[in-house]
Order: sequence, then C-alpha cells, then structure tokens
Amino acid sequence: MTISLSEFLAQLAANPVLAVTVALTLGVVLVNGWTDAPNAIATCVSTRAMSARSAILMAAVFNFLGVLVMTMVNASVAATIYNMVDFGGNTADALTALCAALVAIVAWATAAWWFGIPTSESHALIAGLSGAAIALHGGFAGINGGEWIKVLYGLVLSTLLGFAFGWAAARLVEFLCKNMDRRRTTGFFGGAQIAGGAAMAFMHGAQDGQKFMGVFMLGIFLAKVCAVRSYNVEEFQYNGLHAAEVNRTAFSTEFL
Repeated sequence: MTISLSEFLAQLAANPVLAVTVALTLGVVLVNGWTDAPNAIATCVSTRAMSARSAILMAAVFNFLGVLVMTMVNASVAATIYNMVDFGGNTADALTALCAALVAIVAWATAAWWFGIPTSESHALIAGLSGAAIALHGGFAGINGGEWIKVLYGLVLSTLLGFAFGWAAARLVEFLCKNMDRRRTTGFFGGAQIAGGAAMAFMHGAQDGQKFMGVFMLGIFLAKVCAVRSYNVEEFQYNGLHAAEVNRTAFSTEFL
C-alpha cells in the first residue's frame, strides 16, 4: 500500500477515526520511548561514560537512524506486524479493535513505568493486537500462525543467544585484559560503552520503529477501506433514491 503525504493529510482531516488511530499510535510510540529506549543508554549513564543529556540525545538520533536506514534496507518487521492478525471484513469493528489494542498498550506501559516494572512494548503490542483479534472473532481465527511463530522464535532465541554471547564476551574481555592496568583502560572501555549504547539505540529503532510502522500502516489501510465503503453506501443510497424519484415522476406523467 502506497500513500502520499498530501493524501494522508487529506484523509486525516476527513476521517476522525483515522485521526484517533494516529494519535493512539503516537501515544504507543511515546510510551515505548520512555520504557524501552532508556535500556540502550543505561550503562553509559550509570558508569558516567556519558552525561544523561548527551546519552538521551545520542539515543534519539540513533533510534531515528535505525528506523530510517533499516527500513530502506528491509521492511520485513513492519510487514510481519501488518500481517500478524486479521480483524475481519467489518472495517469499522476492525478499527475499533485496533484502537482498543493501542489503548491497552498505553495503559499497561504507563502502569509498568509508574511501578518501575521493566517491560517490552514490542510484546505488549503483539499481545494487544492478538487479544483484540481474538475478541473480535470469538476465537483464534484472526491469528496468523505463520507470522506469530516468528515472535516465539525471536523471544526464545534472543534470550538464549543474548545470554550465551554476553557470557562469552565477558569471559573474552576478562582473558584479554587480565594483565592490563585498569586505570589505563578506563578511556577505552568508556568509549566502547558509548559505541555499544549507540549500536543498541540504532537496532532498537530498526526493530521497534518498524513494529509501530506496521500498526500505522494497518490503521491507515482500515480507515481508507472504511471511508471508501461509507462513500459507496452513500452513493448507492443517493442513486437509489434518485432512480425511485425518476420512476415515480415517469409513472405519474404516463398515468396523467
């Protein structure tokens, strides 16, 4: 689906449902920023390799570069989210379900932030969309298992591989630097923490940015279909009334 900026703005002004969907999507992106994004710069700030202000600016820049660059290379993450659920043929109900999912994500993320619970808005997004689709269909008919299994693969592999590579990297650094003077390596490791934080922010944008792009695309598609169907119904009603009026006039003229 391709849509120009001018066409999108015109739809936004003419379709209040689309405006609500866009506002909720931006709300989800906002809460994702204050819960997930700080994870990338936590080590830089806690070890004082960077000031909090500089780390936040770095995270903002590299998150943006991540979603921009990686989407041009491969937009498969956005496509996975877009195809993960099927809200059915009733676009009005589908938009309602999508908005309900986004509200649930914002509410959960805000509560988790307030109580200091580490969460992932990626999994909240997937669960919210799936729950809305299940509620709409009254079962699992709206779940695309082929796309959903990718989430399970990512969940399991990221945990296992993250643990394994983290352990291996720590042992390797310990082995290579065991005879070095720590005072002389402080600058190097401080720079490495900054580079690692920038890389994590970049990949966070590449992953999470595309997920919310998928939701954004889904909302635009549903709102567009809903608007087209509403226009066609109104046109059909107008043409039907006009034809009935013409037939009535012709019948009256012929009778007289």
